[in-house]
Amino acid sequence: MAKSTKKFRKLSFIKSAVLEKDYPNTGLKEIAIAGRSNSGKSSLINAWAQSKIAKVSQVPGKTRLLNFFQMGDGYVLVDMPGYGWAARSISEMDTWNKMIEEYLRSRDQMVGLVLLMDIARDWSKDEAMLVHFLHENNVDVAIALTKSDKLKRHEIERAVAHMQKKAKTDAVFAVSSQDGHGVMELEDFIYRSWIKET
Repeated sequence: MAKSTKKFRKLSFIKSAVLEKDYPNTGLKEIAIAGRSNSGKSSLINAWAQSKIAKVSQVPGKTRLLNFFQMGDGYVLVDMPGYGWAARSISEMDTWNKMIEEYLRSRDQMVGLVLLMDIARDWSKDEAMLVHFLHENNVDVAIALTKSDKLKRHEIERAVAHMQKKAKTDAVFAVSSQDGHGVMELEDFIYRSWIKET
């Protein structure tokens, strides 16, 4: 049976950063968390940790920096600013793009990225461009379809199958921060595929 990541539940905030010189030096592998501004990144991180360590805002797009969280002595989660928030200025979006691209290109210990999508949304050019960029830079990707508690089982299965086809990967997980559905499965996949095996 695969080893669970449950022992890594103790999540602690390390620091926020923008520039490479300010990234923390933990010596641990890192998992990036990306998604649209309202995809539920902070809620998933809190469900992961079983504590309210990540701030959940009622206003999408509040995260502006790369936020580093250490999962016990196992690995580091990197919460990225959400994309697709129209209220941001062109200059702010340009800064966001440079910050994200620098991290994804330069961070050697980053072993995979979890892309969060609201399960009710469809694949868009934003997701397509991000996944293409990751593939071009040899970064492994998993898709987490959030807010799955809002759909019935057959609707969830259909959404997962649809996203597997769109993203061209079997690593698609329906998750819910509300009832915990799929959270452990996603954790175990990350540990088996990216932490333990890389």
